[in-house]
Amino acid sequence: QVQLVESGGGLVQAGISLRLSCAASERTFSAYAMAWFRQAPGKAREFVASITYNGRATYYADSVKGRFTITRDNAKNTMYLQMSSLKPEDTAVYYCAAGSTERSEGRYPYWGQGTQVTVSS
Repeated sequence: QVQLVESGGGLVQAGISLRLSCAASERTFSAYAMAWFRQAPGKAREFVASITYNGRATYYADSVKGRFTITRDNAKNTMYLQMSSLKPEDTAVYYCAAGSTERSEGRYPYWGQGTQVTVSS
């Protein structure tokens, strides 16, 4: 059972950068592909980015491509999401998930509790 804890969310102005972290309890963290999803108020949860177990391949939603960067540090059992040029439409609860690189949330058996990101204009 992998436990995931997100951190780093907050209230920021548009154009500012923010880095989210996802810490895993499991020492086999390095065996799992990981991803970030987000859910805006009144909307379904959507895929943001994913990364393979070794960090060699990454995938992004078109809406964040070129602005967000997903990375991981397997020595620290931690995954990151560097968000740049933030826009009000990036406002959402951000979740980390473990188990796949696919865009469908049903492919992920493990989820964190989420961290709120609010971008003001």
